[in-house]
Amino acid sequence: MQQYTEPATAKVADDDNLTAAPWANADAHGSDVAYRRLVDDQWQDVTFSTFRDEVATAAKGFLAAGLQPGDRVGLISQTRYEWTLLDYALWAAGAVTLPIYETSSSDQVEWCLSDSGAKGVIVESDEHRAIVENLREKLPELEHVWQIDGADGAVSALRDAGAEVDDATLEERRTSVHADDLATLIYTSGTTGRPKGCEITHRNLLFEVRAVAETFSDLMQPGNSTLLFLPLAHIFARVIQCAAMEYRYTIGHFADTKKLTTELPRFRPDFLLSVPRVFEKVYNGAKVKAHNDGKGRIFDMAEATAVSYSESLDAGGPGVVLRLQHALFDKLVYGKLRAALGGKCTGAVSGGSALGARIGHFFRGIGVPIHEGYGLTETSAAITANPNRAIKVGTVGKAIPGVTIAIGEDGEILAKGDVVFRGYWNNPEATASTIVDGWFHTGDLGSLDEDGYLSITGRKKELIVTAGGKNVAPAVLEDRVRAHRLVSQALVVGDNRPYIGALITLDPEALPGWSSEHGKDAADAATLAEDADLQAEISSAIDDANRAVSKAEAIKQWRILASDFTEESGELTPTMKLKRNVITENRAADIEAVYEKS
Repeated sequence: MQQYTEPATAKVADDDNLTAAPWANADAHGSDVAYRRLVDDQWQDVTFSTFRDEVATAAKGFLAAGLQPGDRVGLISQTRYEWTLLDYALWAAGAVTLPIYETSSSDQVEWCLSDSGAKGVIVESDEHRAIVENLREKLPELEHVWQIDGADGAVSALRDAGAEVDDATLEERRTSVHADDLATLIYTSGTTGRPKGCEITHRNLLFEVRAVAETFSDLMQPGNSTLLFLPLAHIFARVIQCAAMEYRYTIGHFADTKKLTTELPRFRPDFLLSVPRVFEKVYNGAKVKAHNDGKGRIFDMAEATAVSYSESLDAGGPGVVLRLQHALFDKLVYGKLRAALGGKCTGAVSGGSALGARIGHFFRGIGVPIHEGYGLTETSAAITANPNRAIKVGTVGKAIPGVTIAIGEDGEILAKGDVVFRGYWNNPEATASTIVDGWFHTGDLGSLDEDGYLSITGRKKELIVTAGGKNVAPAVLEDRVRAHRLVSQALVVGDNRPYIGALITLDPEALPGWSSEHGKDAADAATLAEDADLQAEISSAIDDANRAVSKAEAIKQWRILASDFTEESGELTPTMKLKRNVITENRAADIEAVYEKS
């Protein structure tokens, strides 16, 4: 079995817990800026000292409410300052935070709260509260509901409720929490079946953040800042939150991703953290705008130069001509793109799904290298990442310090280390089938190169087997197709079919500009799906994707859909992953139409 181990560089003491950092930072760096809050459309600083004090008062409120060590408390909210504040307050009270996506349906909320036996839940809005109140009869163990928004918000209500709890009582509770105690119970969004609750301990998260901060030390430095817009219900954002407290970089919370283009220049982050789809949207948005403004030819030349420049960094460096071309386009194009990211951004971290190599080369070529990593909720986020000044574009990097990666006989990626979760809540069978002989089985397929860098080749359970017996990993095809500026999503199909096909959805933000450019009256997917010019554009994306695979794996036929896959339709997870089983059921007629073409 092929293996690669990165030696550990940090340890987690048995009596350590996640609240040690905010208390230590308040004492040693109290006046430094921990967070920036958007209040009345203005960013306001929150110091480490202020944050610790607010955490303490909220934690006292939880103690006054009768929360006991290990009690689970749900948290349903968008990414915002109060999310982080209440998360740390629950930990200080010895409780376990149960994050629930704020877009979750009533059935999903009920499952998470009932399966976990939650004693309380924090909701953000009246809408969330209504969902919970309608479920109260089905949740006999739920005793408390706090609401962040409103006249008597959760933070002030907890402060008032805990006014009689003294510092010594809180300190006794806070320091009684140890590294192997449960910190959070995260229900995986799942592309099939009921979500499973992943038991993540304080040790898991502390080991992860210390390894990740070492891997990305160029970015995660005291005094640096990032704008956090990922949902904090996702393990990736949660680790970034905890790493910021451990390593004293500043976080600004921002939930409205549609307004990122406005907010990034105002906040001016030093680095970004996101899922691949956001980087794809930035890239495609810049390309669409350039073409709409009549500067498409310049952008395309600049894009090709950026990619070539990045590729040359892995092959001895750029020659004189390429350096001159790159310097020219840096003034004409790249500088403007960096300005759109705030002007200070020196790098980014991508996780959640695969980032296409071309996108990776493009961003590195414009001066914003993306450190792609790989991990799951069960591994407390990353188990591999591209480290400082050692990026291999197209891979998800090497094992982070303290983790061992192996490739099983069937190509499955296996992992060991203190980042691996304790198991699934109330599900010993699933735990036993996932952690075997000390190895966590990821369900993903991959390969290790001679330097220990991991490449993802597909998902074990998502392998498509054609009628001819050919095994096809859809991810590489989908990633390549989705890189086209007009494409929103792509789903490769072909199980028990004579060949590989695909369903394509269009990006509604890109269509108006393309329609104007081509003299079309319509600018919506439903009208343009059968347009010959648009079909030709998508055909070029299919051709590009097919270059990455053998003829037997290539997409032979495809269909453009009149509507996109969305979280609301149940066809995407909150982290933008395709729910294949839902899509194949919802779009059965479209899939049949793909094969009627032959």
